[in-house]
Amino acid sequence: MTFEVTILGNSSARPTANKHHAAHVLNVREQFFLIDCGEGTQAQLMRYGIAPARIRAIFISHLHGDHLYGLFPLLSTLNLLGRKTPLPLFAPEPLGELLANVFRRLETELSYEIQYTPVDTRKNCKIFENKTMEVWTIPLRHRVPAAGYLFREKEPELNVRKTAIETYGLGVVQIVAAKRGEAITLPDGRLLPNEALTYRPYAPRSYAYCSDTLYSAKVARIVQGVDLLYHEATYAMAEKALARQRGHSTTLQAAKVASMAGADKLLIGHFSSRYKDESLLETEARTLFPNTFIACEGKTFSIPLKRLQPEE
Repeated sequence: MTFEVTILGNSSARPTANKHHAAHVLNVREQFFLIDCGEGTQAQLMRYGIAPARIRAIFISHLHGDHLYGLFPLLSTLNLLGRKTPLPLFAPEPLGELLANVFRRLETELSYEIQYTPVDTRKNCKIFENKTMEVWTIPLRHRVPAAGYLFREKEPELNVRKTAIETYGLGVVQIVAAKRGEAITLPDGRLLPNEALTYRPYAPRSYAYCSDTLYSAKVARIVQGVDLLYHEATYAMAEKALARQRGHSTTLQAAKVASMAGADKLLIGHFSSRYKDESLLETEARTLFPNTFIACEGKTFSIPLKRLQPEE
């Protein structure tokens, strides 16, 4: 069961010849979700073999161009492809008004509905869910209203231990009840607690996307225990004052959030164009959080399934 993120762009605001603006694609069991949509995103999607038509929903962190300017051509391309399925779109205001104005001025009537949901960047709340996952907002501290996103698999259904079925002679009705989380009463009157009969087959996986933001301990609390954390690290620690002035984080601040959160792995990106050797930023972050990696464009980071064995 796939749970992986592909990096389409990891540049900061100033464009360069060989780097693209912010955009990630999360694949959860072949459901594709686009997170931020900087300039050139649709070309990057095609470059790395991800069909734009497969996108289930789009999440925009904030309304700065390097996270947004690829959205309008992507929406137009989906129209040219004849998309009919409604497209959920989550972003801070006033993106809804901006979209309406753009397509009205261009005299474009889309073939599909954009289901726009304004994001309250001050709250940590659930904004999306389906059968397999849910998405929560993460309040960020930037120069404009900004939100990160926590993508989390739902708890899997309970499995009934084979030894319990054999030991107690459980029938179909009892097995179904146990999978619902119920205790079971045996014919002799004994009550079997559900935890003695069932187990979770695997641990839910999670991915947190924290774009442009100052250091925030609150972020660490919200993403506690996350498997994979992306946290911007625009500057090296030597530029801490500049980072604060511009509403960004340093390498060590990103690493501190990962450490406080108990994250399994940290991805850093959104580097200032002043850094020609990004490995130095990775090395600096690793002094505090060793399991740090650069969010390299075109690279896919997978979160393996953690199967849980029943205690027999």
